[in-house]
Amino acid sequence: MKRPVQVVLLVLGGLGLLRASLLTDLYLRYVKQDLRPVLIASGVLLLLLGVADAVSQWRHRGEHHGHRGHHVDTPGRESQEAEGQGGEDGGHGHDHSGMPRAAWLLFLPVLSLLLYAPPALGAYTAARETPAAVDERQHFGPLPLASPVPMTLSDFTGRVRQDRARAVKGRDIEMTGFVTPRGQGGGWYLTRIIFSCCAADARTVKVRMYGSAVPPADTWVAVTGTWHPGGTLGTPSAPVALDTRSVERITRPVNAYTDDLPLATSR
Repeated sequence: MKRPVQVVLLVLGGLGLLRASLLTDLYLRYVKQDLRPVLIASGVLLLLLGVADAVSQWRHRGEHHGHRGHHVDTPGRESQEAEGQGGEDGGHGHDHSGMPRAAWLLFLPVLSLLLYAPPALGAYTAARETPAAVDERQHFGPLPLASPVPMTLSDFTGRVRQDRARAVKGRDIEMTGFVTPRGQGGGWYLTRIIFSCCAADARTVKVRMYGSAVPPADTWVAVTGTWHPGGTLGTPSAPVALDTRSVERITRPVNAYTDDLPLATSR
């Protein structure tokens, strides 16, 4: 790859990373919030490497022109130098100094960081994913006395399927997430997509909703209701579902790829 093109790629890549991680929240569509310092450091490093490479080329050209200014041209000198060096093509009659066409494809991901915001993962992805299994738990603490009880989708799933004390029975529960239409048969799921590290390892948590019309896909809502009876509560036969009493639209959180508790400020 020609060095000027390499410089451009390094500089644009650094600027793209800094834009996504330092100037905006777009990085949250790629990785967890904890990795922001790493992205910022990487952007700064790429930018410095590009600038250093550009300065190096500028100095090299200055020295080259300086040396040429001290040479005295003699008849046949240019042809002798060309013969000694074999020319740019090494004497084979082919020019290998050009950049491979495939290398231009490197500009696509770099420019996307600067010019294009990737769509957020949402209902389209969740509808095609099997809900992730929650971690096995042997002990569940008592639920708060507040009504409704704020819960994460993961905690609600775990208590419905594993809590032998059946603490959620008859309790008003509040959860937040985005809407995923159920497809065949109608209905919808309250959903969260969770990053363990980045978008590549995203997992989905869903809770089936009963008793309300289907809101538009990808709408973020706060739902209040009670556990939908079925099977045996506290065992895998119990449905992870809620009979809704209220469904209110809320603002999409900045860091949407977590399974956080409902916040009053989100309304």
